[in-house]
Amino acid sequence: MRTPNAPIHAPFHAAVTGLGMVTAGGVGTAPTWASLLAAEGTAAGPVPALAGVPADFGCWIPGFDPAEAVGRRKAWRLDRSSQLALAAAAEALADAGLDPGTWDGARVGVVLGSGIGGAATWEKQHQILRERGAEKVSALLIPMLAVNMSAGYLAMEYGARGPNFVTATACASGTTAIGVAREMLRNGSCDVVLTGGTEACLIPSIISGFHQMGALSRRRDEPMAASRPFDAGRDGFVPAEGAAVLVLERPEGARARGARVRARISGYGASADAHNATAPDPEGTGAELALRAALADAGALPSDVDHVNAHGTSTPLNDAMEGRLIRRVLGERPAVTSVKGVTGHALGAAGAIEAAATALTLERGVVPPTANLDSPDPSIGLDVVAKASRRTRVEVAVSNSFGFGGQNAVLVLTRG
Repeated sequence: MRTPNAPIHAPFHAAVTGLGMVTAGGVGTAPTWASLLAAEGTAAGPVPALAGVPADFGCWIPGFDPAEAVGRRKAWRLDRSSQLALAAAAEALADAGLDPGTWDGARVGVVLGSGIGGAATWEKQHQILRERGAEKVSALLIPMLAVNMSAGYLAMEYGARGPNFVTATACASGTTAIGVAREMLRNGSCDVVLTGGTEACLIPSIISGFHQMGALSRRRDEPMAASRPFDAGRDGFVPAEGAAVLVLERPEGARARGARVRARISGYGASADAHNATAPDPEGTGAELALRAALADAGALPSDVDHVNAHGTSTPLNDAMEGRLIRRVLGERPAVTSVKGVTGHALGAAGAIEAAATALTLERGVVPPTANLDSPDPSIGLDVVAKASRRTRVEVAVSNSFGFGGQNAVLVLTRG
C-alpha cells in the first residue's frame, strides 16, 4: 500500500537549460538578477498610461523597446504581453544554446501562463470604437487580445509545432504553465518546451478594478517602498508587467547535447481553495494540498527544503496565510524570500519570474533579500532573508503561487 503523500511514480527531473526575463528590475536575466540582489526597493513609479486614475503607479518597464526587441514590423502587430514573451523567449533560447533552425519542431511545445492576455489592446480599441466608430477598430484586435496568442506567436516565431496553449489560473498561471510543461516532457509529448508566463495590463480599467477591491498599496508618495512582503506595514500589492521564459528539456536530451543544466523542475502540485473568489483560505488548507503534492511528486520530504521563493504579495491576508502554511509544513528552517519587493506583482507572469529566480538561487547559492522588509511582521515567524543577500548552498527549493479563484500551484526545484 502506498504511504500518504508518496509519489505514484519515480520522480522526473525536467532540465532547465535556458532562462529569459524581462521585468521592471531589468530587460534581461542578468540585470533582473542584479536588481533582486541589490533589493534597493520596488522598481515602481508613476505609469504614464495610468495618469488620472487613483492608483497611478506600478512596476512598468520603460527600458523595453519593442522595435529593438522583436523588430519594428512585428512589434506593431503584437500586444505588449506578446512582445515581452518573445523577448524573454529569445534570451532563453540563446542561453540554452538551441538553434530553432535545426530542431524537429514537432517535438517542441510552448506553454505560457497569462492571467489577463491582451487587455491593453482591448482597452485601446474599445476607446477607438467609442470615439471613432466600428470601422476604425483594428482588424488585428482579436489576434492581439486573445489570451492564447502569446504562445501562438512563439510557435510561429520558432517553428514549434508541438502542443501549444496558455494556462490561465490567475496569479498562479506562470507556475501552472511550468508544471504542465514538465508533465509534457515526462509523458513523452515533447523533447523541448518553452514555458513561463507573460503579463502587460498596467491600464486604467484593470488597475482601477484592483484599486476598488482594496488589493493595491496606497503608498502613492513612496512607490519604491510600497511593495513590502511580510512587513508589518504592508498594505497591498504593487501591480507590474513582465515575462519570463524557461527552456525545459528531457534530461537525456540535455545530457546528449552537453547542455548546461541550470536547475531541475522536480515536482509540481496544484489545488483549489474552494473558499472565496478573491481572499485566500486563512489557514492555507488548499495551498497545503498543492505544497504536499509537489513534495511527493519530487520524492522530497519537508525537511529537505532549504529555500522558499514565496508568493509574498505584500497583502495582509496572503502573507499571513503563507506564513502559516510554510511554518506548518516546512517549519522555520528554510530561507524565505519574496522577489515582489523588487519586481512588484506581475500577475500571470509572477510565478514564471519567481521560478527563474529560484533556478538562479539553486545554481549560484545565493538567496536574494526581500526588499522593503523594515519591520518584519512577528506573526509570520519565518526566516525571511532581508537587507542583504545570503550565500548558502540550496539543494531543494519551493516556489509558491496563489491566485484569485483559490488557485494554488507549487513547484519543487532542485540543483542541476
